[in-house]
Amino acid sequence: MTESTTDRRKRLAELSGRISSAGSKNDLIDAIEDALGVRAPVGDPATLEALGKRYRGQADDAVRVRERVDKVARKGLPEVWVGDTSVLASEAVSAAGRDATQMSEAFEGGGKALLELADSVKDAQTQDVEGRAKLHEARRTLGGRDGFFDDWHEDDDEESTRMKARSVASAGVALLHKAAVTADDAARAAARDLDKWAAEARAGKMRTDELSAVDRLMLADTGNVGGDRELNEILTANDLERSGRAMEKLPPADRARMELLLTGASTPQEKAYLMKALAAGYSVDEVETFGGKIHGKDEVWLREHLAPVTTGNGPSATGQEDQDFNGKLWDQDGETCVPSSTVTARAIVDPVYALELTGGPDGTDDDPEHFRERLTDEQLRMHDEGDGSNSGWLWDRKPAGMDADGQVEISGKELGPHTGAGYQAQEMGSADDRRDVLPDIEKSVAEGKPVPINIERYDENGDWHGHSMMIIGQEGDRLQIYNPWGVTTWVSEEDFVKGDLSAAADDRYSAAHKGNVKRVYIGQD
Repeated sequence: MTESTTDRRKRLAELSGRISSAGSKNDLIDAIEDALGVRAPVGDPATLEALGKRYRGQADDAVRVRERVDKVARKGLPEVWVGDTSVLASEAVSAAGRDATQMSEAFEGGGKALLELADSVKDAQTQDVEGRAKLHEARRTLGGRDGFFDDWHEDDDEESTRMKARSVASAGVALLHKAAVTADDAARAAARDLDKWAAEARAGKMRTDELSAVDRLMLADTGNVGGDRELNEILTANDLERSGRAMEKLPPADRARMELLLTGASTPQEKAYLMKALAAGYSVDEVETFGGKIHGKDEVWLREHLAPVTTGNGPSATGQEDQDFNGKLWDQDGETCVPSSTVTARAIVDPVYALELTGGPDGTDDDPEHFRERLTDEQLRMHDEGDGSNSGWLWDRKPAGMDADGQVEISGKELGPHTGAGYQAQEMGSADDRRDVLPDIEKSVAEGKPVPINIERYDENGDWHGHSMMIIGQEGDRLQIYNPWGVTTWVSEEDFVKGDLSAAADDRYSAAHKGNVKRVYIGQD
């Protein structure tokens, strides 16, 4: 079984304690030999550095592409249509410029991640070599093991030798642990950044010849209005892949109908939502019906009705951001945090479902009270679907939570068909557990697959309380979390690893109040 970087840092932390507290020669020898048996940080810094420099060279090429595109844009373009689905040439050139910029940023970011990883691996390996030298020195100082009777008594000279060896060994294992921490942190940061930049290579995700390169570029480039374009892209990397595969599999007649729908779309946003519906698993008949409900609607209407979450605050922002429809929050009704977060997550990945909630059966019922009723009905439906528990008398029963099995079930039923992922629960009882699973979480949300997460706390009476939220985004070293109290928040990786999500909830879920990130549900392809 391969030992992970997190396993090594955890093992060496334990051995540091064993060495510093070793009360006999043989115990110290055992701990030193166990430390020497832990694998050194792996990796070839020279190869990583060469790859990083190559990526940066590609970034320079992308900059030159962007400059050439900018020259075309400045010359002025006639109002002509291009592509299979009628895209304005001027809009296509603007999208190409933004894509070239993203490409440059992706190569630059990927190169930087690899160069930083190369430096960290080199530092870690140097620290590890120095630490092992000290451990070998301590081991030589101790000499042979004590026999059974020798171990009963330790004279002053023997004690002095053991204490000196223990001091040297403690310094050595501290260096090994430092090296393991350096390698672990660097590996996770590189994985996070490379996964993110890979997901940002959006235009190439839609692998289909049924749409022109211009059409694919425009679809990947389109975002909702009302916030930063890159933080509010309509089609996620997963959507682009799934919609491309779906187009490839359509019979010729359905493919022609789909292209006609796209050609007739009034805005790039309308076109993107038609493809998002196809990515969510709907048939062309269903997409056509959905298209009839949203056709001709402006960009603001589309965002309000089809995007439960609009990100106005960037990852550097602090505080919570309300998410509402016509003044009514996308929040839970009673003790329904698991189904409530799942309802909103499904609406994020499934625009047909989102419109059923915001606009009713025909998409035209904008009454906020009716939206609230539909939202509550869906939360209660999923609560029953997941066999959630209830409190109160038979005639006045109220939801009272849901167990892990129920959460897996509704995640699989409600999210799986629209993301292509099957969800499994993963316990996170310690900082090491959370640190270990973080790259998988960040990869999932970078691709556009929400990740359910549970937190817990104990009150002043020692009573347990739990809450469920949803990780929906990632930028740099920060995670975007939707809380079914109707808000989104950016939290740091550091706070996540510590188990402190008070920023996304409240102070009751801080580390100081024994709040803890307990369980995560990651979708597996």
